[in-house]
Amino acid sequence: MPATATRWGNATRILKAAGVEEDTSYYRTFDSENEKAVLSVALRIQAAWAGNDANAFADCFAANGSLLMRNDQLKSREEIRAYMAEGFRGIFQGAHVQGGPLSLRFLSDDVATVVTEGGIVLAGASGVAPDRRIRATWVIVRGEGGDGGDGPQLLSHQSSPIS
Repeated sequence: MPATATRWGNATRILKAAGVEEDTSYYRTFDSENEKAVLSVALRIQAAWAGNDANAFADCFAANGSLLMRNDQLKSREEIRAYMAEGFRGIFQGAHVQGGPLSLRFLSDDVATVVTEGGIVLAGASGVAPDRRIRATWVIVRGEGGDGGDGPQLLSHQSSPIS
């Protein structure tokens, strides 16, 4: 992984500010401060799913963020917020996600990509059903605070089913 000279922030502080408990096991082998700050986005997304909180979910995205989920392409934070609010009242009520990072790469001082594997665990299920397993690509941008103080933001998230 190329080193990035720019600080992305402190994962512990980013998560605390979002009201999310840090699960250090999620980081796996990605243990630099910048890598952990980037992965704080995924931890915030998991916490939003666990709480069925559409606002917390959408707030992980940049204002012009994009989410491709199932057959729906959402093109802004507000579209994402509305979609997830409807989902958490309907098909995703009581659902949460499980998974973890497979790769993380800094494309520049301000952009990173992450590939994760996991899936949605529907209410009452004990794990990700085989037909719900996905691999996801995340494009994460450094927060606008200059030193990453406001935390990384999700610019694009796309998931694909795997078998």
